[in-house]
Amino acid sequence: MMDLQTSLIVIGGVFVVGVISYNKWQEHKARKTVERAFSSSHDDVLMSPEEQAEQGARSEPPAHDFASPAPTMERGADNFSATPQDERVEPGLYDMPERKPVPAPVKAYMDQAEFEQREPYLGDAPVADANKQAADAAMADALAQAPQSTVAQVIAGAEEQIEAAPAFTPPPEMQARLAPKRELPVDELIDCNIPIALENPLRGDKLLPLLQNLRHVGNKPVHFIGRTAEGDWEAVAHGGVYTALLAGAQLANRSNALNEIEYSELVMRLRDLTDSLSGEPELPDMPDVIRTAQALHQFIADHDVQLSVNVRSNGAPWNLATLLAALTRQGFDRRTEGYLVMQDGEGEVLFALSTNATQADETTDRLTLLLDVPRVSPARDGYGALVACGRSLAARLGGTLVDDSDQPLPDASLADIAEQVSAFYSAMESADIPAGSTRAMRLFS
Repeated sequence: MMDLQTSLIVIGGVFVVGVISYNKWQEHKARKTVERAFSSSHDDVLMSPEEQAEQGARSEPPAHDFASPAPTMERGADNFSATPQDERVEPGLYDMPERKPVPAPVKAYMDQAEFEQREPYLGDAPVADANKQAADAAMADALAQAPQSTVAQVIAGAEEQIEAAPAFTPPPEMQARLAPKRELPVDELIDCNIPIALENPLRGDKLLPLLQNLRHVGNKPVHFIGRTAEGDWEAVAHGGVYTALLAGAQLANRSNALNEIEYSELVMRLRDLTDSLSGEPELPDMPDVIRTAQALHQFIADHDVQLSVNVRSNGAPWNLATLLAALTRQGFDRRTEGYLVMQDGEGEVLFALSTNATQADETTDRLTLLLDVPRVSPARDGYGALVACGRSLAARLGGTLVDDSDQPLPDASLADIAEQVSAFYSAMESADIPAGSTRAMRLFS
């Protein structure tokens, strides 16, 4: 029994000594931490390395003599002014010089040589005006006394000199201001726009790899633009620095509208993205987004017009191999089996042509010209080009222009269709979705 009590007393003593030692060690560790935190050996983050080295090379000023009387502070009209009775006064916080940005040097449009070559227009203005008046008067007298043919020659020579003179080229700064603004990939009308606030500015080199992971939600594309330090919005690119982002998910296309499942996926993936960027998205309410998407899809369904004109053979069917070779020589671009497109001068599709034949067929007696109306702008006159091509094929191949019901299309019917196409273009223009525009190309896809 005595051995057990002795063992317990020894164990208790060891435990008490361990607790006291641990507390002492924690106090010593905390004291060292505080001393390091308030020591003067830390570098000043506001000073450059050169200033820090210079400060380290300077000798410390003598310690303040605490026996001497302290400086007295007198309150002035706007601030405190010290009346020191020492020779040395420590600068206060309000004595620190204000840090002001240094403006970058601005390069003039003309260098000194160009400036010296210019005609004087200030100090010599009176003399120049007098010389100009005298020259004008002499020219008028000479023209009055000269024959009419000579006057015509002089005028013609002056016009030739004006035409041969080089055109004025504005400086690069002016060209940047006069250049048309590029369309942004995020559209306020057809996209669900989600602002993203960033905690710190981020470079485009860091953003682009992360943004590549969110390019589609379902079959709807997702785009991003960034706000620069100057406050302008642009597509996120390498070398740029952006203070905020704006995500845009397309609300609808020909297939369907953005639905609840797709929007939920967008929100979830966007939150993962913004967490990695230390950003915060401002998400719109789901019912409002879905309602807008459905209305936009209804507009697409109402204006999804594809116009067709057919060329029917008046005799024997045409051989496909010979026909396709001839159409290729006429400018058609073969895309798939039995499907060709006609492009304009800028590489955009005007209309398509279908042979209405399968891979097993060797002949066809009908060609169909197709115009995707909302994807072709009125300026390109896709309908006019389609009708002209149909008439040319009918004349060359011995065929007739017919509609889908195999009824002939006279000139009067083609003119009526042209008026309907013009009215369709006006309706799309009034909806701020012009045919052939970037908006229309994205929606009708």
